[in-house]
Amino acid sequence: MTQQVNINQVLDDTYVVLLAGGQGSRLHELTQSRAKPALEFGCNHRIIDFPLSNCANSGLKKIGVVTQYKAQSLIRHLVNGWANYQRGFNTFLEIMPASQQINADWYTGTANALYQNLEFLKSTKAKFILVLSGDHIYKMDYRTLLTEHVRSKADMTVSCIEVSKNEAAGQFGVMNVDSKDRVTSFEEKPSNPPSLQDSPGKVLASMGNYVFNTDFLVQQLEKDAKDLASNHDFGKDIIPNIIQQFHIQASRFHANDGDTTAYWKDVGTIDAYWQANMALLAANPAAKVNDVNWPIWSNPSCNAPTQIISDELGRSARIKNSLLANGTTLQVCSISGSLLCSNVTVDEGANVIDAVILPNVKIGKNAVLTRCIIDNDCHIPAGLKIGLNMQEDRKRGFRISAKGIRLVNQSMIDKLAYVQPQPNLYQSSEKSAAETDRAANMLPLLVEREKENTHISTF
Repeated sequence: MTQQVNINQVLDDTYVVLLAGGQGSRLHELTQSRAKPALEFGCNHRIIDFPLSNCANSGLKKIGVVTQYKAQSLIRHLVNGWANYQRGFNTFLEIMPASQQINADWYTGTANALYQNLEFLKSTKAKFILVLSGDHIYKMDYRTLLTEHVRSKADMTVSCIEVSKNEAAGQFGVMNVDSKDRVTSFEEKPSNPPSLQDSPGKVLASMGNYVFNTDFLVQQLEKDAKDLASNHDFGKDIIPNIIQQFHIQASRFHANDGDTTAYWKDVGTIDAYWQANMALLAANPAAKVNDVNWPIWSNPSCNAPTQIISDELGRSARIKNSLLANGTTLQVCSISGSLLCSNVTVDEGANVIDAVILPNVKIGKNAVLTRCIIDNDCHIPAGLKIGLNMQEDRKRGFRISAKGIRLVNQSMIDKLAYVQPQPNLYQSSEKSAAETDRAANMLPLLVEREKENTHISTF
C-alpha cells in the first residue's frame, strides 16, 4: 500500500541549504570577480534565480544560501532581488557566508560546507534537509522529490537525470540502481561510466540535489569530519561510503508529462553557457523564463525601457530572433540571434550575430560580433570584428572555447592596439543604404564560413 504523504507538513518540516559558493573555474574570465551562481543568464536573470524560483514555486519556506567564493555580487543580488522572501509568515531566506565556525579554514567540500554550519542546521529543528546546487539551469517541483523520499523511507534521496554516457564521462557523478531505484553504486565523475541496463547508452547522473533525514545527515557529517583522508564532499566521499549500509534512493527527474527527460543544464563551461543562452531563442524553449505557470523570479529592474533610435532617413535597428533587456539603446544596427542584457548600447553600423552580451556593454560603430560572449562593462571599439577570423582573434588574446566561442572582457580589449574605425555603413544617402544592405547580407555567409573552419582549440 502506498504511503500517504502530507506534502504541506513535509514542506513545513524542510530546511533548504542552497550551495552557492562555487568558483566556476571552467568559465574562466566570466567568474574572475564573481561566484558562478551570480552570473547573468537569459538577459534578466542570474543562474541562482532558477533553484531559488523552484523553491518559491514548490512552496518551500525556509532557505539558507551558503556563499564563499567572491560573493559580493551574489549577496547584492540576493538582498535586492529576494528580500521579499523574508516578509512572509515563517518564511525566510538567510545568507550563510563562510564564517569559520568550526576552524579557520574555508569550506573544503560540499559536505564540509554543511558541517561548518552544523549547529545552525540543528537549531532549525527541521525533519528534512534539502541540499541544492546553486549553479544549474532547470525548472523542478521539489515536492515530487520530497514525496518520493518520504514514501521510500530512505535515509537519503539523490535527484538524478538520464544523460548520454558521453555527456556524463568525467563531468557528473553517476549511479547504478536496482529495479526499485535504490542506489547500488556511485562514482564521482568516472571517465567510462557504465550504461543503464534499461536504457543502453544512457546513465543516471546526479543533479547535485539531495534530501536527507536531518538526524542521519548530522551523523554522517560528524563521522566524515573525523576522517582525515576525506575530501569532505558528498559525491566523492559520503555517498559512496553509505550506499551499502543505508537506504539511498534515486529520484528520476522527468518532464511534466512523465515520459520524456526534463531540461537540466550544467552551464559550467563557456560552450555550455553560450548554448544554454542560445536555447532560449527557440520557438518553445525548454527552460523559457516567461512561463506564467512556473515563473523564474529575479531582481526587478528599474532601468529605462529599450530605446530604438532612427536616423534621418527613417531607418532603425534590424532585430531578428533576439532577446533584449531593459535599458538597451540601439542605433541603426543589426541584431540577430542574440541576447542583450541590461544597459547595452549598440552604435550605428554594428552587427551582433549569435552573441551573448552581458550588462553595461558599449558596442562601437561598425563593430561585428558573432558567436561570442562579451563580459560586463566591456567597451567594444568602433570597427572591431570578433568571431570572423579565429587566427586573428587568438593573436588578440581573446579566449576561444573548444567549439569556437569567443569570450572577451575589458582587460583583453585594453591590451589591443588602437582599432581604426571603418567607414560608416549607414550613411545618409539612398545609394549607401543599398550598399549597407548588401554588406549586412554578406555577414551570415562569413559567419557560416568561420563555423566550418572552426577547429577544436582552446586558449
